[in-house]
Amino acid sequence: MTSLSIALAVLLLGGLPIAFSFGLAALVGLWFEQLPFLNLASRMFAGLDSFVLLAAPFYIVAGELMNRGGISDRLIQLSTMVVGRIRGGTAYAVIVASVLFAGISGTAIADIAALGQIFINSMPKEGYSKAFAAALVTAGSIIGPIIPPSVIMVLYAAVADVSVLRLFLGGVVPGLLLGLACGAIVFVKGLRGELPRSSMIVPPAQRPRALRDGLLVLTLPGFIVFGTLSGVFTPTEAGGIAVVYALFLSTVVFRHLDLAGLFAAFRAAARLTAGLFLLIATVEVVNYVLILGGIEDWTRDLISVFKAYPTLFLVTCVVAFLIIGLALDAGPALLLLAPILLPISRQMGIDDIHFSMVMIVSTTLGLISPPVGICLFVACRIGNMTLGALWRELRWFFYAEIGVILLLCFFPVLSTGLPNLLRP
Repeated sequence: MTSLSIALAVLLLGGLPIAFSFGLAALVGLWFEQLPFLNLASRMFAGLDSFVLLAAPFYIVAGELMNRGGISDRLIQLSTMVVGRIRGGTAYAVIVASVLFAGISGTAIADIAALGQIFINSMPKEGYSKAFAAALVTAGSIIGPIIPPSVIMVLYAAVADVSVLRLFLGGVVPGLLLGLACGAIVFVKGLRGELPRSSMIVPPAQRPRALRDGLLVLTLPGFIVFGTLSGVFTPTEAGGIAVVYALFLSTVVFRHLDLAGLFAAFRAAARLTAGLFLLIATVEVVNYVLILGGIEDWTRDLISVFKAYPTLFLVTCVVAFLIIGLALDAGPALLLLAPILLPISRQMGIDDIHFSMVMIVSTTLGLISPPVGICLFVACRIGNMTLGALWRELRWFFYAEIGVILLLCFFPVLSTGLPNLLRP
């Protein structure tokens, strides 16, 4: 286990792609454990042999189709209608748009790429600083993987053996709380007079159509959740239905997606899916080597320390997740740690959805934490600014979102209330 950990750290620090780092580190672990290398192929296949995983490429394709189908403009119009021309109105529109877009894309990168191109470059024209605009869009982007449908929750469910639907339902309240946390920072800045009044308006003649288009888009996440909840289809089948619905909206209703855009969406989805599945396969081998290397002894020691203090265990995990997020993206961190830590939380009597939400939100925060948070680099590229300038504005949103994670630790009902109420 020590040899694998050292090899993984060296490979990651050396800049090797994450999936290859896990695969090569697994080979080192197999060699030190004197196990046949044929186990690498068999365990990789075992990691991908899951019906739940079939939903991931469907949701990725649906998100790509929506992103390229003129969805972002319609959601921004709807968001502008919701907040009106109040002080900081455009900033609130960013938050509302992030929440609405989260129910479409399922990923943080899609959110910041779509909304960042519009808001980061347009908000300075109203009097906002570009750094503030970029920080707000970046902070709002992590709502994408939390509010359903979520690609990262599908992957988590596959490796942790947790209900996808319960995860989807469990992410609704935490996702909204993240939006409220960002809104609180905007509200404080507005009270200090640091934000201008919004000049973004939707002309009265365009409002009925904007409302109709926005509601059509928002039917997708609701259709997925309630259709699955009612038993009409499974979460995996819902992914296929989401693709058909997204294709219908983008090509027939909105007529924004042509044949070239369609092929580009499928090509981008194929690349992302291939990378994710390779990562899942190699992480499965790493977990296999860790189990053979005696990680169960380490987990027993951990249980003996925290058994009487489950909340302290959660807070300790949050600190660990935030530190890990400084070097590792959310996806690899979840795939690696979930099979190890979830059994420990179960033995402490922590509800699976409660622990899962704390873990998912904490690791997702790594997407916007320096120095390797990928959303930071996307925002810096769009806004043509330095990481330091972005972080000076982003840090207040970051601290507020850590506050949300602590609320999830101390109040399990925020994660488990909706899943238990609907009892899927």
